[in-house]
Amino acid sequence: MKFYQTEASKKKKAHYVPAMEHAGILYVSGQLSIDLRAMKLPEGGARAHARQALANLDEVLRLAGAKRQDVLMCRVYTPDVAFWDEIDDEYAKFFGEHKPARVVVPTSGLHFGCLVEIEATVAMSQRTDDEI
Repeated sequence: MKFYQTEASKKKKAHYVPAMEHAGILYVSGQLSIDLRAMKLPEGGARAHARQALANLDEVLRLAGAKRQDVLMCRVYTPDVAFWDEIDDEYAKFFGEHKPARVVVPTSGLHFGCLVEIEATVAMSQRTDDEI
């Protein structure tokens, strides 16, 4: 197994890593909709929260050497399904033509007051030696 930590995660005491790779699959922990460097929520409602959670996901993907097109599945958590249209719009912009499998999970409140949290499963075995 190989784990990946961002600069922000190295400073946290929480008992997890942003991503763990095993047998060609990268498991990305839930990425909240908070700027992890400033520990600040974005302004602009669910749309801005979705963008931030996806930006945090993108940072972990880059760290691991993966691309958005390698994402197999996402789980999207939100405290209110009324936010779904805004979240889905930002999700579609982020992935473009690529459409990973997805589940939306309505929850109670998320940590720090976030409106979106996204976890992902990523195919790492698609990389060539030049991409590693």
